[in-house]
Amino acid sequence: MDKFTLENYNNWLNSDYIDLQDRQDLESIKNNEKEIEDRFYTNLSFGTGGMRGVRGVGINRINKYTIRKATQGLSNYILEAAGEEAKSMGVAIAYDCRIGSEEYALNSALVLAGNGIKAYLFKSLRSTPELSFAVRELKCIAGIVVTASHNPQEYNGYKVYWNDGCQIIEPQASGVVNNVSNINSFKDIKLISKELAVQNGLLHYISEEMDTNFIEAVKTQIIHNEIPGKDDFKIVYSPLHGTGGRPVKRVFEETGFKSIYIVPEQEAPDGNFPTCSYANPEDPAVFKLSIELADKIGSEICMANDPDADRIGVAVKDENGTWIYPNGNQIGLLLMNYILENKKNLPKNGAVISTVVSTPMLDDVAKEKGIQIFRTLTGFKFIGEKIREFEEDKYDATFLMGFEESYGYLVGTHARDKDAVVSTLLIAEMAAYYNSIESSISKELKKLYEKFGYYREGIIAVTKKGKDGVEAISKIMSSLRTNINKSLIGQNVISKRDFNTGYNGLPKSDVVQFVLEDNTYITARPSGTEPKIKYYFCVVGTTEKEADEKLAKSMKAFEAFVD
Repeated sequence: MDKFTLENYNNWLNSDYIDLQDRQDLESIKNNEKEIEDRFYTNLSFGTGGMRGVRGVGINRINKYTIRKATQGLSNYILEAAGEEAKSMGVAIAYDCRIGSEEYALNSALVLAGNGIKAYLFKSLRSTPELSFAVRELKCIAGIVVTASHNPQEYNGYKVYWNDGCQIIEPQASGVVNNVSNINSFKDIKLISKELAVQNGLLHYISEEMDTNFIEAVKTQIIHNEIPGKDDFKIVYSPLHGTGGRPVKRVFEETGFKSIYIVPEQEAPDGNFPTCSYANPEDPAVFKLSIELADKIGSEICMANDPDADRIGVAVKDENGTWIYPNGNQIGLLLMNYILENKKNLPKNGAVISTVVSTPMLDDVAKEKGIQIFRTLTGFKFIGEKIREFEEDKYDATFLMGFEESYGYLVGTHARDKDAVVSTLLIAEMAAYYNSIESSISKELKKLYEKFGYYREGIIAVTKKGKDGVEAISKIMSSLRTNINKSLIGQNVISKRDFNTGYNGLPKSDVVQFVLEDNTYITARPSGTEPKIKYYFCVVGTTEKEADEKLAKSMKAFEAFVD
């Protein structure tokens, strides 16, 4: 064990700042060098949007101490960048259902208050998109949401937003990161009691009026309110033990959906996620209970949100009665096409914002529909940034929709982050509308493929934990950049895009993308939230069978090549 790691461990073990219970936990691992190293070999990374990690005691874990440190760094940056005026503007704080979320949110509020900055705290769990909405409604300088999104149940996290309701980008991102890094001692953290914060007018609880305002903003995105058969159109919905249950149920009730069936075992918020420890709507396994209920009541669509209700996954029946699971690209394409074909008074300069790892099929559809496609780096904060630039007239473009292949969508500008509440509503509307004209989601998807070609997408995610894992991922990325130039998996490389050099005017990012001679796209990107490296694939074929075989072959060949 190196000296740095051991010093960090002993500092926490012997510090009166650490609660007795947490010091006892540290005492219990004193003979476990591997565990000590994993918890203390490095500080939990505070990236350009926040941090995410496994809950536990240590500098490489999410806990109230690392949360306090992050909030002190944020407080220092707020006062440095915006001055005394920022104190009264305040910071909005939301949290989800995860274990520790309420405690971490309160600790964030009390550190802000300790710095004289007003904290607006939701009384109970709320969705990430509502936090984004609340930042602008309250005219706050910043926002915080405590969540680990769709990560496994042992995780939690902390995301920071700026006054436009968007996750922090430059220059705020570097400013906050640097200030967090400069917190080297517990003595640097200013924390006051809840009682003192309330007494001094520095802790305010956000009223339920915010919920109503948010729901009303979501409802403005409805395209077809009156749909024949809507009352009887059966939909199964699950919040997967998360925050989506209350707002989604309410928005359905207020927009005339009368046959909504919520999966009872998954309705109540529960950070243990007892029915799906990996509450990720990208995973077909989370739909097991939904499909059982759907088969029982005769529904042909199931929808599920992740714990902080910013992502949505869908299961639908195809024309053969088989359940299928459209991927994030397919859902985005369907939703985009539905809006373009049905929304009235579309602007002539309409634009959709997506990412560099989303399907190239977007460009084909956009060209045929006469709209613009803007691509950003992965991360919805970059989509939020582009929305703001539209509003500032930096482009001749009007925002229609934003989407990531990772099941995150935004329609409307009420939020500056992906919003599963509005997405769930519009996908339900889309399904009900297609049903009313004797079509379906699966039939409409097939029409798109018949028209534009059979695109298929896939992802390989390789987990590499700990210090060795970080080094291994770095070596893989370096090798792909250095050694792959002319050919890959037996095909000529016609374009190599290294985003670490700021490709196409985008900010620098640890991403490399290869376009092969048969229009296959392969992109490598380390995850910003988990110890993983992700490989994204997209192929296109003239038939469904050809595309499926081509994707499987490409993924198998690349995986063997990397290994």
